[in-house]
Amino acid sequence: MSGIFGRSYQNYDFEMFSISHLVMIAILLLVSTCLFLFRTKMKDMHWRRTEIGVAISLIIIEVSYHLWMILTGSWNVSHAIPLELCSISLILTVILLLTKKKIIYEILLFTALLGATQAFITPSLNYDFPHFRFFHFFYTHLMEISVPLYFTWVKGYRPTIWSVFKLFIFLNVLMPIIMLINSLVDGNYMFLSHKPDTASLMDVLGPYPWYIFSLEGLLIGLSLIVWLIFREKTARKTKVARHLPIQ
Repeated sequence: MSGIFGRSYQNYDFEMFSISHLVMIAILLLVSTCLFLFRTKMKDMHWRRTEIGVAISLIIIEVSYHLWMILTGSWNVSHAIPLELCSISLILTVILLLTKKKIIYEILLFTALLGATQAFITPSLNYDFPHFRFFHFFYTHLMEISVPLYFTWVKGYRPTIWSVFKLFIFLNVLMPIIMLINSLVDGNYMFLSHKPDTASLMDVLGPYPWYIFSLEGLLIGLSLIVWLIFREKTARKTKVARHLPIQ
């Protein structure tokens, strides 16, 4: 297997902030802006078939990615199990689109906006346009970000302060499971075994294992900021309106 489906990235070496990367960032900004600007008009339209279609497309492209890794001999249990935060966000995105469950939205909003956005801007990617892996990476991450924004602005879902608490519980239930899997498969999912080999934010968060707690604290702190931005503000507006003088 060669070309755009090959394992070698010799002719498709990805460069951060190259033209192809900037185009994808521009697409993300355009989609997010359109979701916000046209949110009122979109509320009056029926999107259920589109939601199901996007969910199916994500399943297909993710299954295709794993088949591609198997066929090219790059699938390995130490790194290919979908246990990274972005992979978990992808699973949550599909579940949210299919079930529309509020609790899934509450977790996805934070993991996607904080994890997938960071991955979108500073991707850990070897393959550039038009390789299959380039399309897989940016399409899945684009949907991980766009879907919770769609459910926020179009479907009317909103996080509460309890949503941050649910995220905290979710992460602390998930971490020991992933740490156990890491020890069994000699993996480093979610960087719970050691820091990444390249320079990263974790370098300033302390040595192992303390950087794990620092990283979790940082995630919770950023989640509080996300909650402040996207929380329901209707009650506050009503309270202010009650104190306005009658004309």
